[in-house]
Amino acid sequence: MSSETPPSRFDLPGTPVFDGQTSRRGLRMNKLFMSLRTAQNRERFLADEAAYCQEFGLTPEQQQAVLDRDWQAMIDLGGSIFYVYKLAMMDGRSMQYLGGVFTGMGEDEFLAAMRAGGRRDG
Repeated sequence: MSSETPPSRFDLPGTPVFDGQTSRRGLRMNKLFMSLRTAQNRERFLADEAAYCQEFGLTPEQQQAVLDRDWQAMIDLGGSIFYVYKLAMMDGRSMQYLGGVFTGMGEDEFLAAMRAGGRRDG
C-alpha cells in the first residue's frame, strides 16, 4: 500500500477543468456561443460583436476575449470548449486549430501529432 496521495483532478498542468464553478462563471458567455446556432443570431453578432456581447451581460474580460478571439482566455474565463468552438467555426477555424492554440502548436503540427498517436509530454 502506497502512502503517496493520488493527484487531484485539479493537478493536471495545462488541463482546464470544466466543473460546476467554471460553468457558472462562463454561463453568459456560453449562452452567447450557443445562440450562434441560428443564422439570424450569427448575422446580428457579426453586425456588432460588442453590442451582442453586452446583450448577454458578459464581463469586460469575457467580452474582450471574444472580440480579440483570445481562445485560451475564453476557456480560462469559463468557456466550454464545445461552445467556444461554435465561435471558432464562424471564423472558419477547425477543432485542430484550437487544439494547436491550446498546446502551443500550429494546426498542422497538432494534426500530425494526433495522427501519430497524440502528444508525448515526457
